[in-house]
Amino acid sequence: MTYISEITNVMEYEALAKEKLPKMVYDYYASGAEDQWTLQENRNAFSRILDVSKIDMTTTVLGFNISMPIMIAPTAFQKMAHPEGECATARAASAAGTIMTLSSWATSSVEEVSSTGPGIRFFQLYVTKDRNVDAQLVKRAERAGFKAIALTVDTPRLGRREADIKNRFVLPPHLTLKNYEGLYIGKMEKTDDSGLASYVANQIDRSLNWKDVKWLQTITSLPILVKGVLTAEDASLAIQYGAAGIIVSNHGARQLDYVPATVMALEEVVQAAKGRVPVFLDGGVRRGTDVFKALALGASGVFVGRPVPFSLAVDGEAGVRKVLQMLRDEFELTMALSGCRSLKEITRNHIVTHWDTPGAVARL
Repeated sequence: MTYISEITNVMEYEALAKEKLPKMVYDYYASGAEDQWTLQENRNAFSRILDVSKIDMTTTVLGFNISMPIMIAPTAFQKMAHPEGECATARAASAAGTIMTLSSWATSSVEEVSSTGPGIRFFQLYVTKDRNVDAQLVKRAERAGFKAIALTVDTPRLGRREADIKNRFVLPPHLTLKNYEGLYIGKMEKTDDSGLASYVANQIDRSLNWKDVKWLQTITSLPILVKGVLTAEDASLAIQYGAAGIIVSNHGARQLDYVPATVMALEEVVQAAKGRVPVFLDGGVRRGTDVFKALALGASGVFVGRPVPFSLAVDGEAGVRKVLQMLRDEFELTMALSGCRSLKEITRNHIVTHWDTPGAVARL
């Protein structure tokens, strides 16, 4: 049995969480779509990129100063992992001086998360069939002090998550989607397959299109990040329709299996953005070297997903704090051993990818 004090890297939290969580809950957090090829590729692709494994890691995201380019991605239903759920995660992010993104499908409301104290927080939005509901959520997030909207654009339908189907996944009865309480848009019911898939089919608007980015700009002054972009074409469209930033994401490999790993799609999106807006990476980040590789490929920062609920399950807020600290420490060491004193000194020359010119080597 591994003791919490013996944990030395982010991935160990997953093994411990698997022992601690009910199978249905672990599978919900851990699984991807269908064969889960993209889920594995999100990790494996990092290993195919070679790295050279007073340091300044501070950066600015949408005008907000943070301690490092490592932020927390939106993860739903965090109270399945720990009774304090998203509030514990918010406190950990604030203590680390970084950004937390709260999921629309959180088990804590925007107001509850805001009440945990100061911090820079973004709100992730799914567009439902009722735009009035969406408008209310966005306005509540703005009143609660959230600083940006992360609009998810890759979920007009839910991917085929076979673990959820086998487990007949449904939110445990003592938990609710807190942001939707009192908005009368239905609730997640137990079904013969995935209760979440049925809920999404009933509530999420399949007609979501680029004009909805413009619509969001009419109801909020908050900057809008478009989350779920994997191609140059979509990157250009996102900017054309007013996105303040792009998150390269394949939804944690939970939507369409065999799409590229996010780190493989990153450089194409960065090149299409041409510096007009920041580009962030979400998916597969487990090491400080992963952060370094993403920045070398042009990302302005990364978002970390699964390690958050896994560490939350194992050790609550302290677990999330430790994940952020370990990633920070590993990233700082990678920078130091690569001769980079600040983020601006991390360049494309520090890494080699399999699509580079044959014979290319990383420059130390």
